[in-house]
Amino acid sequence: MDYQTFKTKLKECNLNIKQFAEICDLNPNAISINWRSKNETPKWVNTWLDNYQKAKTLDNLKTIICDDTPRNP
Repeated sequence: MDYQTFKTKLKECNLNIKQFAEICDLNPNAISINWRSKNETPKWVNTWLDNYQKAKTLDNLKTIICDDTPRNP
């Protein structure tokens, strides 16, 4: 994936480079400098972001479905 697509996907996931680096235990400077200069991300990044997005969606759905508010029988 090229660097601009990576930045777009990060935005869709409501993440910035620093947050992504922290979650993945990476150096944010290495991401900004190396990935941008190569205009390419490692192959695992695309699927990682896809899975992150799905997990967040499922977490939100779980919150909606399993709301702790009392229900009328």
